[in-house]
Amino acid sequence: MAWLAALKARARALKAEVVAVYFAARHPRTPWYAKGFLLAIVAYALSPIDLIPDFIPVLGFVDDIILLPFAIALAVKMIPDDVMAECRAQASQLQLRGSWVGRIGAALIVLLWLVLIALAAMWAHSTFAYEGKRELLTEEHAHHRSP
Repeated sequence: MAWLAALKARARALKAEVVAVYFAARHPRTPWYAKGFLLAIVAYALSPIDLIPDFIPVLGFVDDIILLPFAIALAVKMIPDDVMAECRAQASQLQLRGSWVGRIGAALIVLLWLVLIALAAMWAHSTFAYEGKRELLTEEHAHHRSP
């Protein structure tokens, strides 16, 4: 059971690092290319959509266990050390106050995905729903024109 406690501690540390990376993405001294990469990481970390779905045994957690920490480590190397230290301190203060901000962020990401799914469904409906009716109307029109 010691490995379970270690795994939970590692997960908490990763979560704190994700929050610090979010603050770094908004920091004025973070380079623009790092900001784009950081925002993509944070959006992916908070998103319910994964590259490999979690319901696939073993492989489902590969992106969470390997990909995210690797991406965060790469992003942290793009940020000046003093900026990252400041952002880690800010993330630590946020954790002490309670993390309702994380829940709001996750809700916004889920809302964004739902809006995108709804827009895709509306597009698909408008594109494909009337295709059969158009063919029938074209056939009827051709039938009425022929003597």
